[in-house]
Amino acid sequence: MNIPSISPQPGTALLSARQIRIRELFDHLAPSRAAWVASNSYFHSADRDYMRFVIPAGASVLEIGCGDGELLAALNPLRGVGVDLSEKMVAQARARNPTLEFHVVNAEDPSALSIMIGPFDYIVVSDTVGLIEDCEALFRNLRSLASPETRLVVAFYSRLWEPILLLAEHLNLKMPQAEQNWLSTADIANLLTISGYEVVRQEWRQLVPKRLLGMGTFINRYVATLPFIRHLCLRNYAVARLAPSSPPATLPSVSVLVPCRNEKGNIENAVKRLPKFAPDLEILFVEGHSKDGTFEECERVRDAYPDRDIKALRQDGKGKGDAVRKGFNAARGDILIILDADLTVPPEDIPKFYRALMEGRGEFINGTRLVYPMEDTAMRTLNNIANRGFALIFSYLLNQRFTDTLCGTKALRKRDYDKIVANRSYFGDFDPFGDFDLIFGAAKLNLRIVEIPIRYAGRSYGETQISRFTHGWLLLRMVMFAWRKLKAF
Repeated sequence: MNIPSISPQPGTALLSARQIRIRELFDHLAPSRAAWVASNSYFHSADRDYMRFVIPAGASVLEIGCGDGELLAALNPLRGVGVDLSEKMVAQARARNPTLEFHVVNAEDPSALSIMIGPFDYIVVSDTVGLIEDCEALFRNLRSLASPETRLVVAFYSRLWEPILLLAEHLNLKMPQAEQNWLSTADIANLLTISGYEVVRQEWRQLVPKRLLGMGTFINRYVATLPFIRHLCLRNYAVARLAPSSPPATLPSVSVLVPCRNEKGNIENAVKRLPKFAPDLEILFVEGHSKDGTFEECERVRDAYPDRDIKALRQDGKGKGDAVRKGFNAARGDILIILDADLTVPPEDIPKFYRALMEGRGEFINGTRLVYPMEDTAMRTLNNIANRGFALIFSYLLNQRFTDTLCGTKALRKRDYDKIVANRSYFGDFDPFGDFDLIFGAAKLNLRIVEIPIRYAGRSYGETQISRFTHGWLLLRMVMFAWRKLKAF
């Protein structure tokens, strides 16, 4: 049967029969929306808290299906734009949030989205995919408002909760909803992939969407985020970026940071073995109060190779973390790469990290020593076992695959490092190693993290500066710190 279409509301194209029903329902619910949110305040508060974790204040944000603007306002955007089918919902949003921008728009119509001026830092699709006629088409439409740095955040209900939520509606405990697309996390990931995106984070939260005299809060913080159990949670999230496209026409400059302490015998080899893989390559030695003349060797090598841009700095504090911060603050390259001065990661492999960033394969590149076989003397057995164990734990904590969090070789763009610095207050100055400050910061920013396997070699000069037990205890403390900051909040 042919169902006649109706004239569009301002900013909308012709609507399907299903879209008309959805609009009419939300027009009807607009006056009571705030009351429904208040009646389930714990759920909505926890959801806003997680969305604020993912989306920092001061970003430019577009929300698809904004309703009365309550979530968009909670994100405290520098520029906030909301679109919705319901004219009455949008009227409420404008009245409550006069500093934000709202439009009555059918987001599934590409021409309707053309009134938006992008790109946005974040595009939010919260509780909306269940109402969309063609999710793939919507995601494709949103590409025109995104840049490679944009993150698309999709929040939705778990399909496992369908009967519970329908019962809650029947008992008048939840705001009525229109007919839903009940999609799994795998469905959402697949839709994003075929629409030209790459998923960088998935999360599951709120096993108990009620406070229950504090029991709900306890369960959600300390039980709901555990492996396997978390897949039973009501609230699912996916964060995606545009899939990588062609490499840039102009090759970016690069700074290779070499933190060094008591590594005199490796300094010249670091320069001689590092390929000239970029047209503009800076080498920064940051020396940490050595006793074997390492700093003087850095200066000698700098002067001995005038054809290479080499700088020698002496760190003010102690530890590799301090050296990394000093070096990255002084670096001028578009891409920043760490090469440990022990040369157990071959300098010849550094171009792989540059290429992965330049081609868009990842945004934070982490080396891994635990894929290929390593030299017999490269890593002690206990260290190997501990490294693999910590990698599994951090993969769970960060929701991204890691096989070796302690490999010192890492690469990222300077602009992303600057964002990590700007958001460092969330984690604080906690990391003596220098690895986790970058890893946690990259995960918090939803950067795409990939690993590059390298062949780990034994030392040819000096001794390891890692103490198995002292630093092992620090790593255990780091696990608890990360769990509190990334899961139990």
